Amino acid sequence: MQGKGVVKFFAILLAVVCLYQLSFTWVTRSVENKARAYAKGDILKEKAYLDSMSSVPVYPVLGHTFAYCKANELALGLDLEGGMSVTMQISLKELVKKLADNNPDVVFNQALDNAQNDTKSSQKDYITLFVAEYEKLAPNAKLASLFSTKDNQAHLKFNASNSEVESYLKDQAATAVKQSYTVMNTRIDQFGVTSPNIQLQEGTNRILIELPGQKDPERVRKLLSGTAKLEFYQTFENADATGRPLEGYQTLASINNLLAAKNKTAAKDSATTAAKPAVTKDTTAAAKGGLSLLSKVQKNAGKDSTNLAGKTKAAQDNPLFALLSPPSYQDQKGQMQLRPGPVVGWTALKDTAKVNAYLNSADVKAIIPRNMKFLWSVKPDPEFKTKVFELYAVKLTGAENGPALSGDVVDDARAETDQRGEPNVVMDMNSVGAQKWATITREASADPNNKKSIAIVLDDNVYSAPRVDNEISGGNSSISGNFTIDDTKDLANVLKAGRLPAPAQIVDESVVGPSLGQEAISAGLLSEGLGLLVVLVFMIAYYNRAGTVAVVAVIVNMFFLMGVLTGLHAVLTMPGVAGIVLTLGIAVDANVLIYERVREEMALGKSVRIAVTDGFKHALSSILDSNISTFLTGLILFIFGSGPIQGFATTLMIGIVTSLFCSLLISRLIFEWMLGKGWDIKFSNPWSSHTFKNANFAFVKNRFKFYIFSSLFILAGIISMATQGFNYGVDFEGGRTYVVRFENKSVNTEDIHNAVDKTLGRGTEVKTYGPDFSITTNYLIDDPSIVAENKVQAALISSLNQSPKTQVTQKSILGHHKVSATIADELKKSAIWTVIFAIVIISTYILIRFRKWQFSLGAMIATLHDALMVLSFFTLFKNVLPFSLDIDQAFIAAILTVIGYSINDTVVVFDRIREFLDLHHAKTDDPKVVINDAINKTLSRTIITALTVLFVLIVLFVFGGDAIKGFSFALLVGVCFGTYSSICIATPVIIDFGKKDLK
Repeated sequence: MQGKGVVKFFAILLAVVCLYQLSFTWVTRSVENKARAYAKGDILKEKAYLDSMSSVPVYPVLGHTFAYCKANELALGLDLEGGMSVTMQISLKELVKKLADNNPDVVFNQALDNAQNDTKSSQKDYITLFVAEYEKLAPNAKLASLFSTKDNQAHLKFNASNSEVESYLKDQAATAVKQSYTVMNTRIDQFGVTSPNIQLQEGTNRILIELPGQKDPERVRKLLSGTAKLEFYQTFENADATGRPLEGYQTLASINNLLAAKNKTAAKDSATTAAKPAVTKDTTAAAKGGLSLLSKVQKNAGKDSTNLAGKTKAAQDNPLFALLSPPSYQDQKGQMQLRPGPVVGWTALKDTAKVNAYLNSADVKAIIPRNMKFLWSVKPDPEFKTKVFELYAVKLTGAENGPALSGDVVDDARAETDQRGEPNVVMDMNSVGAQKWATITREASADPNNKKSIAIVLDDNVYSAPRVDNEISGGNSSISGNFTIDDTKDLANVLKAGRLPAPAQIVDESVVGPSLGQEAISAGLLSEGLGLLVVLVFMIAYYNRAGTVAVVAVIVNMFFLMGVLTGLHAVLTMPGVAGIVLTLGIAVDANVLIYERVREEMALGKSVRIAVTDGFKHALSSILDSNISTFLTGLILFIFGSGPIQGFATTLMIGIVTSLFCSLLISRLIFEWMLGKGWDIKFSNPWSSHTFKNANFAFVKNRFKFYIFSSLFILAGIISMATQGFNYGVDFEGGRTYVVRFENKSVNTEDIHNAVDKTLGRGTEVKTYGPDFSITTNYLIDDPSIVAENKVQAALISSLNQSPKTQVTQKSILGHHKVSATIADELKKSAIWTVIFAIVIISTYILIRFRKWQFSLGAMIATLHDALMVLSFFTLFKNVLPFSLDIDQAFIAAILTVIGYSINDTVVVFDRIREFLDLHHAKTDDPKVVINDAINKTLSRTIITALTVLFVLIVLFVFGGDAIKGFSFALLVGVCFGTYSSICIATPVIIDFGKKDLK
């Protein structure tokens, strides 16, 4: 074997990297176990413990903080960890109405409604559909007459063509979606969950948000569905240019004094309540006290102080300043001075809740000036290594004691670069806003020695607070600072939040309770362990000592797979666990190919060493072709899938790469080492040495029987599809599905139907879900409001409680999933196109590799055959089997995986056919006989691989849990059909379409 040193080096390097990546998970689990032991079931106490550990070094030797380790651990999906997943859709219909200034024109509004209906059946975007509908209803009308309003005239002239208006609307739609993404990104930070995920789904007007561990779905719905509120506030300053304390610091000093006095009173156990102090006059003394404490904090920064008594005394004497550090700097004399500006405090993320509690207490509110309000920064201050947030003091003005200016006066905002090439933001206001803006900026810049700032606030979070250098008239402003290009883009989107209030609606929602998540983890671990055990036992039983090499390769492959998944920050979902289990079966395929080749070489009288070398050499082409075709399937799944399906695709693709590395290189190294030690390597046991050795089945001769069987089965399936259809999952049907656990274990589906049908409708579906039940209803599915969500859930609980047998509480609902009808239609269409695209891509690859169109046609027909066979099975037996055969996104993933597996099998057979045709191409050689011999020669490999995968899938089906039972069953059926088609369908097609070209 050439390059052994290089292979060893990369194997060791990869092992070290994987070990390092996986170590983060071990460290965080250790800290979390300590938190659970400390909290003893108190969730708030556990969260407080973990928050306090955020910046504490917990990684041995290297000293990584808990927050760093947590960010680099193996991330679990919502179906394993529990939590909430939401897809928000931006209402472009409302946006277009707003851009037309809510024009009452009948044709305009009819076009809006028609376009909304067209989105359910068309792949085109909403703007394109709207323009087409308007031109259909009013062929000679100009869209510019609707959209060239006073606010838009700077961007759209009154004589603009319809195509120009369409381009303008598409630009505004893209801006509205990006702006909503920015707003949502801000809002998810308020849920306090670990590793939240937000994705802008490119090419759509949707945003996917995942919140692991979130236990308050109603709060999430309210916060995410609210309209963005942009405001401009004048600010109070922390200090002037000389460091003299101003209103912002003075108020905090008074609060600190009040809290200290209360602590002192509590310590003395006085029966009288401490008198409420007025705002301190000796602000210099207070400043020195606060700055003195800050100096001590800064000196101890990064050190793990063990002086607990000192810490306790500091917290008693300065309760607020122990958590909230006044912004300061060190002057030329080494003295600490208060920093000028609107930021009045710095607080670590873990302490913000405590500071909020102080500021919201009744005693503290009483001494805060009525025109002062405290707001947090939207992001941590980048000056600090840990997450430290800034506290701003903003000024309330006007009769309503609110902002100085609302965000709806902003006409436009854009990210640009100034004359020095620095990123900045240019903001334009309308005439009303420009007048007010001039007054506000004039007041803020009036004192040349104390120029104040204007806070830009979105949803009560400060995005930026630029200092005002002079009065700004005309409404055109330039905002500069220490910005990156991304910062300016985000700020520009925020500034446009007031003008483009495109509402966001929840169109897809999934809630997984912690109990379901834990059950999924247990099922996943059990199925992985048993799947691994089954593969290992079978390989050793069939291939003797050579099987142990495959065992080692599979174990190493599992280690590498988990390490790479963690290193890439991939999210492990339940379908991802299924991908890992499936990878176990696929991983041994390369070993099986190699071992069968080695056995053939040894049958020719070659020594073990030479047979091993030739076996690896001759199997390489088949291994690469089969794995590349499966990888292409995974890639298509990753591109077109979403959420858990992407998790499955990611695991599958990584598993293929690591399997190749382990099977081709690690296995070869082990064989070289064993041969070097003079070990007797056997590739079979006595009972398996002659299995399929002299196989001579007449596959080609009987091909028409196979054609008839498949045709009849598919025909029956098509008739069934037309008459009784499928059991569509909520993904494709639309509706709400609830997983409910009943205390009464004698409850059956009929009992549930009797309880809920009267309220939720007779279209309600009830299915068993392991020990629980899933209830699917389309009741109020077209109502996107939060009220409807709560109403449906309340109706479900109320109707179930009408019967003493089906009594439930809120906690009985373990999880739920909602999909709007629009999303369901789109998912259905997308699934069909994905399958077609996969078949075309893989057939094209076969054409490139084998250079004969007959091979490509055979692969295309075989893959289409497999998809139709599985679909036929699911419609024919949908009401026969004791579990649900749902057609959903997971089923489509299974279909595509079956296509990949089938091609994997087919390519191996094709590769041997190509080899045999090259060896037997004389005129006397009958291609039918040659091809039949080639099929029989690969039969051992085909059956052994199929059995290995089937063993794993049976384990997955039985022990993998109800969440993936339909998925694993589709794979189980599909692998059977795939194995059948690679031998009995794909190869005969080559013969019947290539009679003249095969010789």
